Amino acid sequence: ANKDTESVVTALIKSAQKLPRELYKSLTWDRGKELADHPRFTLATDVDVYFCDPQSPWQRGSNENTNRLLRQYLPRGTDLSVYSQAKLSAIARQLNERPRKTLQYQTPAEKFAECVALTR
Repeated sequence: ANKDTESVVTALIKSAQKLPRELYKSLTWDRGKELADHPRFTLATDVDVYFCDPQSPWQRGSNENTNRLLRQYLPRGTDLSVYSQAKLSAIARQLNERPRKTLQYQTPAEKFAECVALTR
């Protein structure tokens, strides 16, 4: 709902609880205030939180690449509140069905399904 730490941590907890524990062991975050309450997230999920060094975006390489891809749909500064959750989910689905060189041209969705199958 907002970018404040309460909203972000609550949303991350809900998201983390939807995934198999084997797939979500750590979270690497930039130095934004949104995750100031990271101890609550770790207590609720048993997921370790790490923070990047200042001015070191390469420490979150896949995140930076995904942000670049998202900008094709949602330019920087876009007000996300004007989009429905269905529209945002459609964008996420398109990105997750796009082959990636770093995944040997598999899609993130295919790789995720493969990892989930291995954990069962």
